[in-house]
Amino acid sequence: MSDHPSTKAPSPCKGRGTASNLPGRFAELSSSRETDGWQVEPDQPVRLITSSIEEKAKTIISTNQSPDIPFSQSINPYRGCEHGCIYCYARPAHAYMDLSPGLDFETKIFYKPNAAELLEKALRKKSYQCSPIALGANTDPYQPLEREKEITRSLLELMQEFRQPVTIVTKSQLILRDLPLLAEMAQDNLAQVAISVTTLDNALKRKLEPRTASPAARLRTIEQLSTAGIPTAVLAAPMIPALNDCELESILAAARESGAVRAAYILLRLPYEVAPLFREWLEVHYPERAKHVMSLVQQSRAGKDYQSEFSQRRTGTGIFAQLLQRRFQVAMKKLGLDHRRLTLDRSQFKPPPRTNEQQDLFS
Repeated sequence: MSDHPSTKAPSPCKGRGTASNLPGRFAELSSSRETDGWQVEPDQPVRLITSSIEEKAKTIISTNQSPDIPFSQSINPYRGCEHGCIYCYARPAHAYMDLSPGLDFETKIFYKPNAAELLEKALRKKSYQCSPIALGANTDPYQPLEREKEITRSLLELMQEFRQPVTIVTKSQLILRDLPLLAEMAQDNLAQVAISVTTLDNALKRKLEPRTASPAARLRTIEQLSTAGIPTAVLAAPMIPALNDCELESILAAARESGAVRAAYILLRLPYEVAPLFREWLEVHYPERAKHVMSLVQQSRAGKDYQSEFSQRRTGTGIFAQLLQRRFQVAMKKLGLDHRRLTLDRSQFKPPPRTNEQQDLFS
């Protein structure tokens, strides 16, 4: 018999996506919890409390020139996300705050109370060139903290006032709070929404995206948005080999029945610290298929966990990736869904007069 204690996957944290606090890439020191075999580990999963942290941002609009991203500017009202999706590619951003992309990302949420103020300053600059602003490019703009802080709401109200087009990606039915506002903007071709649906399986959802709305709730959200006249797409993402990729067609069909008119998919992305967190998650929840999942992932990423090239990071390469892309194309044609994003109207953009500012007689 060995004198050394056996190693095992960490116990899951109830209501959280990851089970550990992996050090960020910039951490000079790190620590890990080890058992000597004497202390009895608790049978029940540990509960963690979420804390919100005020962040006074200096700028609010982020820009990019990535050829595979369908927008050039975006706003993230929050840093970190309580939804806890294990695959979230925004996790590594917490390393820049000297925090872990693991549990810290899910439990230490930064919010930007001056977001609307900064946006107004940006939109009033003479040098500003109007193009759609994406909300939800990194973390969900309708995550639970939004119910209290209403930062996303304040941004949308300002965009409506300026006639600034906006696109939104979310997993949350909290977006229905802003349904009247979005419906008004959509009437003027100034708003469109994408609802992310990763799985129709509640059991898988609870492990993969523990604090998100149920699949049924997301489909109802698509239906209500669509009924209100808001162009609504479904984002089947991420597609994970040997885990949820078999649901691709059923997700698209369910979304189409709920009123979605457009659709897109993304193959699982595992940049930086996301890869070891996802591997750990597989060992905790699906140890019997962990090797198979990662084998297919690497077959789709030229033998690596991830490829960052613009032409490959969203769809991958290799036989599995090609088959997935073909399945998507066939399903889209069968269901009559469009893969192209709606072109929003930039021509209406016009900064309103400032408070107590006399309006031009001929404007």
